Amino acid sequence: MNKKKIINDPVYGFITIPSELVFDLISHRYFQRLRYIKQLAMTHIVYPGALNTRFHHALGAMHLMSLALEVLKSKGHEITPDEEEAATIAILLHDIGHGPFSHALEHTLAHGIRHEDISLLMMDKLNEEFGGRLSTAIQIFRGKYHRKFFCQLISGQVDLDRMDYLNRDSFYTGVSEGVISFDRIIKMFNIVDDQLVVEEKGIYSVEKFLIARRLMYWQVYLHKTVVAGEQLLVKILERAKELSAAGTSLFATPALQHFLQNDVNATNFFDEEIHLQQFSKLDDQDIYASVKVWADNDDVILSKLCRMLNARKLYKVEISNEPPDPQRLHRLAFQTSVALDIPEEEVSYFVFTDTITNRAYNAESSNINILMKNGTLLDIAKASDLSNLESLDKTVKKHILCYVRGI
Repeated sequence: MNKKKIINDPVYGFITIPSELVFDLISHRYFQRLRYIKQLAMTHIVYPGALNTRFHHALGAMHLMSLALEVLKSKGHEITPDEEEAATIAILLHDIGHGPFSHALEHTLAHGIRHEDISLLMMDKLNEEFGGRLSTAIQIFRGKYHRKFFCQLISGQVDLDRMDYLNRDSFYTGVSEGVISFDRIIKMFNIVDDQLVVEEKGIYSVEKFLIARRLMYWQVYLHKTVVAGEQLLVKILERAKELSAAGTSLFATPALQHFLQNDVNATNFFDEEIHLQQFSKLDDQDIYASVKVWADNDDVILSKLCRMLNARKLYKVEISNEPPDPQRLHRLAFQTSVALDIPEEEVSYFVFTDTITNRAYNAESSNINILMKNGTLLDIAKASDLSNLESLDKTVKKHILCYVRGI
């Protein structure tokens, strides 16, 4: 069978599958599951076109890796065929551990488990299946490979993961502020002392990349209606989990039922094989099917929440720099309790606060180093003449208040 296939991608055109091993990994059920997990979770309730999947994103990031490695080789840096394949596999599988509606899942069904750790666990399982052929890819993914620039291409401040999701998400949402000069940045990649750098000619493209990331967070990922939809889903799963723990039998697929009925956390997830087996079968369809059925459940709170989501009657969300007034919060809770005829101790499903954060650039985590024409390296915040660039290195924290409309 010929496994050197090409895939027609709406963002980049033709993407080539470079090797038989990569083809077999894409064909594996772990990876195929990503077809049924939307990249942008609830964002489609604001931007109807935002239906791209994590499968799309992984293939796009793999394509950008092939472009980046070709550029680095053309500039005289030696990269072996084995390293090239390992880097390709590492970026291809970087999101394989994502669950459906990641943040909703992490807050409710699988407490304190990061998708990166699940990705690593899945990669270890695949490595066993494929006779150790993923060992170098896993080293790169974990940041343990001796040539550090490979890891920076996958997880850094100007990595190929971010480059693809900004480009792809702006394409599918139609939000032009997210469009970046990905090809220009990649053409300006270089390596100095085993670290990934961007040549000075690419500085304006990197500036645009950082600003685009900030704008996409406020305009798309943290849009208040998107936040309302995601918070509503979190509350639905919280209520379903609470009812299951109390012995109520709820409709759910076997995979979702497993997480409703068991206390899955960061400790036992990695010790008991059954959790990964069920997680690898879980996707958006499990959640959506359940929400549709739960809308007619006897539990007033669960059915009300599910009907709100199905009808897109979401929470009213207020975003502010300061925490909401406690007296107003108490008043809203009392009014909601009366209006919906529910006990005050259960009003927190309908009136609550939370926080959201946005940080476009994190120099503490890793720098974006600019290679100046005189051979020196400067951090982007110092090399740039944009006065507001340093402000992107600060975490912006905002408070949100969610409550039922019309109360």
